[in-house]
Amino acid sequence: MTPEGLVFVTGASGFLGKHVVLTLLQAGYSVRASVRDPAMAEQVRKAVAPHLDPDRDSRLTFVTLDLTRDEGWGQAMEGATAIFHTASPFPIAQPKDPDEVIRPAVDGTRRALEAASGAGISRVILTSSSIAMIQTERLGIRPFDESDWADACGTPNWPYARSKVLAERLAWELSAKKGLRLTTINPSFILGPPLDDRFGSSVGLVRRVLRGRDPMVPHMGFSVVDVRDVALAHLRAWERPGTEGERFAVACGSLWLDDYGRILKAAYPNRRMPTRAAPKPLLRLMALFDREIRASLPGVGHLEEVSSEKARRILGIDFIPPDKALLASAEVLVSRGLV
Repeated sequence: MTPEGLVFVTGASGFLGKHVVLTLLQAGYSVRASVRDPAMAEQVRKAVAPHLDPDRDSRLTFVTLDLTRDEGWGQAMEGATAIFHTASPFPIAQPKDPDEVIRPAVDGTRRALEAASGAGISRVILTSSSIAMIQTERLGIRPFDESDWADACGTPNWPYARSKVLAERLAWELSAKKGLRLTTINPSFILGPPLDDRFGSSVGLVRRVLRGRDPMVPHMGFSVVDVRDVALAHLRAWERPGTEGERFAVACGSLWLDDYGRILKAAYPNRRMPTRAAPKPLLRLMALFDREIRASLPGVGHLEEVSSEKARRILGIDFIPPDKALLASAEVLVSRGLV
């Protein structure tokens, strides 16, 4: 695939969405990007513009779309050759109403793919998540990979996990029915440098550690990946042959939460940060007053591991190490005075 024509990106104002827009523009594509609020368009443009030549900045245009409303989807995709559907809510804490997360993810996927089909777009790159592969009862047995599927019915207490499983399952079903050429990118917990001051929940966790809000952290670990590699995976999936009909787990390694504090403390020794794991009884007490800690309890004592061998082999990505991804997040937060 050579850089030509127009591609469509949903969720452009998100942490990952901005990086996907930037990566596509840097590769020479014209990008039409969707935002939920018209005011966000200028924020996205300001975030990516410093990293672009002026002629490539002019290749970026915007439309306003809502994942939960039908208006405008078909018209927005006219003339595009592919869609990159990155839009989906990602809260750390549990919402009071699970549908706050599940409905936009599932309904937004349906709207995006049906509109793509109606506009004559057959190529779809969908941002899913490694959480759609994680089976909690099998943590620690072996790294998860593209052959694994989480059970949406088995994660009733984590609406985000359910939303990603249901949305990706729906995408594969719709693609089969409508003849779409689908690839899913399934990133782990996304770290790395935000392009502006709006960066969502994952980098928000790094900010929480840097602020020293907690004396200790839960002893649990996630597979992580740098946002720049996730954006590159989207581009490579579009450009490289042999990616259609495939899932790609993208991950660079795993970190315990107490590793976050130790790595960041070494880089910022004058900051007070948690470097020890909290006993589970203490976490249960803290969870009474903190929704984010309450959401973490099921994962305590477990380290997620996800294999990115397939993405390394087919997409040709040499992943940024996990500590470098973490430090890249922290560098931006500290330099901008956001902690």
